[in-house]
Amino acid sequence: MTSGPRLVVVGDPAGRRVAFFQDALRTAGLPGARAVSWPDVLRGRARFAGGETVRLDSPGEDPEADLLLRGVDDPARVEGTGRWYGRFTAAVADLGRCVAEAGAVLVDDPSELAVLFDKRLGHGLLRAAGVPVPESPTSGPGAPVVRGWADVRALTAGAGLRRVFVKLAHGSSASGVLAVETNGAGRVQATTSVERAPDGRLFNSLRVRRYTSEREVAAIVDALAPDGLHVERWVPKATQGGRAADLRVVVVDGRATHAVLRTSRSPMTNLHLGGARGDLGAARAAIAAAGGRWEDALGVCERAAAVFPGTRCVGVDLLPASGWRRFAVGEVNAFGDLLPGLTGLPGGGAEGLDTYGAQVAAQFPGSTSGLSPLTYPSRTTGTSTP
Repeated sequence: MTSGPRLVVVGDPAGRRVAFFQDALRTAGLPGARAVSWPDVLRGRARFAGGETVRLDSPGEDPEADLLLRGVDDPARVEGTGRWYGRFTAAVADLGRCVAEAGAVLVDDPSELAVLFDKRLGHGLLRAAGVPVPESPTSGPGAPVVRGWADVRALTAGAGLRRVFVKLAHGSSASGVLAVETNGAGRVQATTSVERAPDGRLFNSLRVRRYTSEREVAAIVDALAPDGLHVERWVPKATQGGRAADLRVVVVDGRATHAVLRTSRSPMTNLHLGGARGDLGAARAAIAAAGGRWEDALGVCERAAAVFPGTRCVGVDLLPASGWRRFAVGEVNAFGDLLPGLTGLPGGGAEGLDTYGAQVAAQFPGSTSGLSPLTYPSRTTGTSTP
């Protein structure tokens, strides 16, 4: 192995994300990265050296890190995301200072991570930049704080919204998400993966369920509210084979490189909740048949990523509206690249590479072995409205 960049990855040393990154380095002919665990970072034990390049990856697969961040007794519990956010953003800020003082380089901007992990702040920045997003009464730093179900009721009624998603402001992987519907008679129901125990504790479940009484919905929302809530319009999605469809699009250094279509019979398309990968080619054909352009859909994702210029790779959740003509951005994910087996889009410059390989090729184009530098075709992006 020839000498190369001195790399460090902060993540779960035994987890899939770090393994995929190390595999991408080896494939590119680069030396492996030194792995630093999130528990070491959170306990102040992580050290860095001059000349190192430091990559941050998700702490999500590390049970010890989850306990240190959320402080809950069971990793299946939903509560604790507000505590997670405070501790995580403080740790990342401290890590950034430590890296700089050591003369090392941090790949991503800690201040952007603090926005990416707050759905209210991220939504506000996207909206201000003209990126199409669902209507929301909790968007931006000046939005009202949601203290419980009564506030959700008042905010949605004031905005004329009968179908909304209520989300944990700092949640991920659909944890704590409720798809709430209110009919003309005022009857409320919610679809969610949250399971409420008899003692009131909330647990993530792999089974999507429906709560049909306002009392039950209110109890869940009231329990989630102390961690922070974001409310947004439930955009009716396009369908494929009778299933709701959306896309996760990975953007590397400003260019959309990978995309996966996710379909589900429930409002949540997450694969671990029963969602399935759909037919991306058929979706592209549906966009064309509706008079749209696939390139414009990718352009919306690239515009969303451009709002976070200090973050080299993001996963954009793109919501195609019914009819496949219009698109909105649900959210932008800092660690949205865990898509095993997915290779780059044709013509996107990352053909044959997985999401980690694309990031390595983009960051170290002169050091790859057997790989061409990641290059991008020109694209004229159009506009879209939610």
